[in-house]
Amino acid sequence: MKGRAGGERGKTMRQLGLCDEEVASAEDFDRAEVIPLHEEPEEPCPARGMRRAGWLLVACGLALLPWLYVLATGLPATATAAHWPVAWVGLDALEALGLIATGLLAARGDRRHALAAAATATLLAVDAWFDTTTAAPGGDFATAVAMALGAELPLAALCGRLALRALSRHA
Repeated sequence: MKGRAGGERGKTMRQLGLCDEEVASAEDFDRAEVIPLHEEPEEPCPARGMRRAGWLLVACGLALLPWLYVLATGLPATATAAHWPVAWVGLDALEALGLIATGLLAARGDRRHALAAAATATLLAVDAWFDTTTAAPGGDFATAVAMALGAELPLAALCGRLALRALSRHA
């Protein structure tokens, strides 16, 4: 059955090719439009709601730019956090979940691993940034840099590569 369907499909394509030429030269169809069969489809235009959401996000991002100046000039150099351990444990727990989810989805061949990989790469990069920028000078800073360069950033790069490869394959 598969062989027959493929043969019929090839025959149909040849017939369509001949039919296009006949339609183009027929007197009764002087206003007929001939559409090539092998033309690449155009990029689909995003829906109106998607375009609006995109421009809203751009506007929000631009609105944050002045806020960065306010933060940079107004925040104290040091601060005490009431739930410091909870913040770091929570971030590392999310990273662990992201790595596990990305690994399991990728091992199963599930395309959704790209989403988990992108989120995990972001979490790892944020962790490396905050580890190094909040570390005390000396041994703590050296440990933070070692963790960033030896674990967090390489894993972030791997996850980013997995996400980009999945996107480029399905585009």
